[in-house]
Amino acid sequence: MMFAVSTQRIVRQVPGLSRTVILQSYRCRANHYSQKTSSVGTGIVNYVRNLKWVPIPLGVGFALVCYQQYGHIKKREQRILQGASSIEETLAKDWQITLYRTIPWRFTSRLWGQVNDLNLPERLRSPLLGLYVWMFGCNINEALVEDLKHYKNLQEFFKRQLKPEVRPIDQKHALVSPCDGKILHYGEVKNCMLEQVKGVTYCLKTFLGPNNWHEDEEEDSKQTFHVDKVSDEEYLESLNIKEGNKLFHCIIYLAPGDYHRFHSPADWSAAHRRHFPGELFSVNPGVAAWIKGLFTLNERVVITGNWQNGFFSMAAVGATNVGSINIYFDEELNTNVHGAHRHGHHHDKSLLTSDPEAKSPEKTSVQLEKGAGIGEFNLGSTIVLIFEAPADFKFNMEQGEKVRVGQRMGNV
Repeated sequence: MMFAVSTQRIVRQVPGLSRTVILQSYRCRANHYSQKTSSVGTGIVNYVRNLKWVPIPLGVGFALVCYQQYGHIKKREQRILQGASSIEETLAKDWQITLYRTIPWRFTSRLWGQVNDLNLPERLRSPLLGLYVWMFGCNINEALVEDLKHYKNLQEFFKRQLKPEVRPIDQKHALVSPCDGKILHYGEVKNCMLEQVKGVTYCLKTFLGPNNWHEDEEEDSKQTFHVDKVSDEEYLESLNIKEGNKLFHCIIYLAPGDYHRFHSPADWSAAHRRHFPGELFSVNPGVAAWIKGLFTLNERVVITGNWQNGFFSMAAVGATNVGSINIYFDEELNTNVHGAHRHGHHHDKSLLTSDPEAKSPEKTSVQLEKGAGIGEFNLGSTIVLIFEAPADFKFNMEQGEKVRVGQRMGNV
């Protein structure tokens, strides 16, 4: 029809021109266009038919998809930040978070955990694990066992031990890095708020929960904490911060290629464990800059106690594809389980124990030496330290800096 209309228009404009010549000319052009379109379509069909499909393990394919999606998220966040005039404009809206929650992150994370546990044929271990090493930049030379054939599955590789000499523990400073990772943010806790990245905050009360750690629970208890019932001033007072001290925090992000175990950052005593079931959103820096209060939404395990300067806490935050969080001295802990959860709901457990042979009934906490192993992630995630220290405490690192286990973090 398009060619017929054009022909009539030209015939009217050029009355002396032969109608037959014009029609033949446009019919030739139409046939050429049709043949060209047909040849393109035939080429696509032939290309698809000639593709050679090579089956790969589910875990490898899933890892490739995750790697590509991570790149898309990074590019998207860069575009948002470049075009925004304020931080508020870059944050996710309520409807976006609600939509994000509809994705079955917990199910996919459990599925990923099952994939990690599948034993690989010995002949495929080196090429498949080698692909992971290449994709995420793992330094296999630091592993206690460098031969990839030694690791039966991805889970064993994630939890690989390192050679002791590659992570020396700084003995001159009281506080060291508990893990390998990237510093997302650090600083002083102000007005009961912490920054997960520059300008994006979350609530201290919501993150730690009620300050009843001194209560000695014999069995695992279940509670729900309502933040609005406690003022910021009352909550900070309940932490019993010493005169002349302040509350500080530090967030370290573990990428998929990092060493997945975490260690004690100081000499301290752990008296209480609190488990918050929650979401398993990604905690990569792009998402942390997009979702306000991300760490209060995600599943986490918070260990609280005391060190030489007063209050001390260490939290392991779950994330997408983190099948579980393991704490070596808490065998009862079970994370990423089936079932619904309510925001603020948590499970408490006292870590205080008594010696049945001792004459005194006094209970003791778990004593952790600086550099001692505390637990492990099944994939990269985040460690959050919140601690009391003298007001003149200074961090010896920069935001975005890569740190390693045992590296000094600040001067006390």
